[in-house]
Amino acid sequence: MATMSESIPQGSLRTRAGWATVKTLLSYGVLFLLALTFIYPFLLAIATSFKSLPEINQFPVSLIPKEISLEGYQRLLTFNVPRWTLNSALVAVFVTLGNLLFASLGGYALARIRFPGSKAVFLGILGTMMIPGIVLLIPMFIVLKMLGFVDTYAGLIVPKLITAFSIFLMKQFFESVPRELEEAARIDGATPLQIFARVVLPTAKPALVALIIFSFQGAWNDFMHPLIVITVNQQLFTLPLGLALLRGGMGQNLQWNSLMAGSMLTTLPMAIIFFIFQRYFIEGISYSGIKG
Repeated sequence: MATMSESIPQGSLRTRAGWATVKTLLSYGVLFLLALTFIYPFLLAIATSFKSLPEINQFPVSLIPKEISLEGYQRLLTFNVPRWTLNSALVAVFVTLGNLLFASLGGYALARIRFPGSKAVFLGILGTMMIPGIVLLIPMFIVLKMLGFVDTYAGLIVPKLITAFSIFLMKQFFESVPRELEEAARIDGATPLQIFARVVLPTAKPALVALIIFSFQGAWNDFMHPLIVITVNQQLFTLPLGLALLRGGMGQNLQWNSLMAGSMLTTLPMAIIFFIFQRYFIEGISYSGIKG
């Protein structure tokens, strides 16, 4: 009896292999075009930040500057950009540390400690994620005004020290941690705090890295919250708020190279952090969806 490969003509096999190769090439071609579509605006922003204004007007969409110019960055330094950057970094670091501390504690408590109303508390936290942020702007300003937090670093940092999403992310991850690890530590005489600090947290590295990226990115790029907190004191402006002021101060004569230079200051730190920690970021997100 003839084998299967002998019963199929060799020409038909070559045709199928050829079609498979064509489909593969087309798939990669489509993916490359999609990637280029998303990357092109970012590359254009980088190129524009190194162009002079006449070249921008003459060749607005070219990716390679004919002559590298730093006038956009030099003009940017005439504003209070170093202070804005320092404020953004300060707020982002404290907000990130606060979310790491409080979200890990709250997430572990909701995942492992059964107390009356624990499910109701978790549902209430999830419910706050469904409220549009724009609805909370006026109540947030009223509360900050009553506390004396307007035009202060405390107003920029304290309301963002913990978020519902951070608690949700950590709770979902902790539920994926095997309970046997904690039971073994408990048998060895470890206290609940020791179990949390020495057993559970070391296994939560992917989720913690994901939380760091989310928290730092959210605080670094936040515009609306600083907008309602800072009303008079421009020394407390963060980078997004300062760049918005910069754009408004230019009127109709937009200096695109300075604007793109400012956008690089806000984009590059997050891009570097993401590319360094992307493996842990993706792993943390996948773990957070295992249970719950």
